[in-house]
Amino acid sequence: MSRSETGRQVIAILAAQALADPAGISDSDRPEDLGLDSLGLVEAIFAIEERFDISVPFNPNDPDQAGPEDLDVSDIGGIIRGIEALIAAQRPVGRE
Repeated sequence: MSRSETGRQVIAILAAQALADPAGISDSDRPEDLGLDSLGLVEAIFAIEERFDISVPFNPNDPDQAGPEDLDVSDIGGIIRGIEALIAAQRPVGRE
């Protein structure tokens, strides 16, 4: 499977937090499949925010009750798609 550069970087951050091999992480994996508990996921989200200079809408107190604007953390693919959308939304019009 081919991943975008953003996807590869998100996977690398999640893998580092989970002490996992990035090559073994698939889009259908859930954060808990990687051994990421809620604190580990929050730390990974902070690292993603710092790396991409974005603000990630995420409710760490109750991620299962996320609103429509919150990051989908149900699986790795959802996290990647959400981060890519946040980055695209911050890109000035006319700049790729």
